Amino acid sequence: MEPVSRRIFLKVSSATAVTPVVAEAAAPQRPGAHASAAAAPAAGAEAQPYLFFTAGEAAFMEAAVDRLIPPDDLGPGGRQAGVVQFIDRQLAGAWGAGERLYRSGPWQPGTPSQGYQLPFTPAELFRNALRGIAQQGQQGGGTPFEKLPGPQQDAWLTRLQNGGTDLEGVPSKVFFESLLAMTVEGYFCDPAYGGNRGMGSWSMIGFPGAYGNYYELVDRHGIAFNVPPRSLAQDGGGHVHPMPATRPQATQPPPQQGKR
Repeated sequence: MEPVSRRIFLKVSSATAVTPVVAEAAAPQRPGAHASAAAAPAAGAEAQPYLFFTAGEAAFMEAAVDRLIPPDDLGPGGRQAGVVQFIDRQLAGAWGAGERLYRSGPWQPGTPSQGYQLPFTPAELFRNALRGIAQQGQQGGGTPFEKLPGPQQDAWLTRLQNGGTDLEGVPSKVFFESLLAMTVEGYFCDPAYGGNRGMGSWSMIGFPGAYGNYYELVDRHGIAFNVPPRSLAQDGGGHVHPMPATRPQATQPPPQQGKR
């Protein structure tokens, strides 16, 4: 991976949409598809058990997302922000099962402009790729990815990014791009989807989150809007239209004047 500062990476990632690689890999499911906003862990809650990843897969993912978005004094890293929980919940649900994918073939190598051309659902893609990575680690000396020093982990990810490696039928470049896209999504998503734990990334960039509306502020210009970020699960307490203490009485229309 080319060296890039964390500040530049997060600024670009939060301001632009990441092109999805696996169908709609970067698009989070709506709450209710397999995990509702009401059931989401509260801000700052402990990580929930994994629904899709095995222990070995989760160990790789936690290490990988912390190399893609490492922690520093600006904000949390990918692991602390719950990125792996976000990806896990997506892969465990309808999206991971390819609910919106065309699955009837034919499966032929395509051009870059044709997008995703593999027969795998998102869940199958991750499972095959992670199994292939584990097997290559065993063949390369037996040290699992998560146990390697940081520079060696970066070298591993760079090889995946450059492509040319087959991970049980999954091109390594496709897997890396999918992993990166979902890492960014999980870092900046609403906590209702499992990632952005404690809304740390929103606090870092000054994003207020899911406030219902800004009715009482619409005519006020040049003021600082310093409020804690709000999740979708908290939207019921957001800014609302202020209701008058008493309902105004309806007025009678004026009588119509007779025709002259």
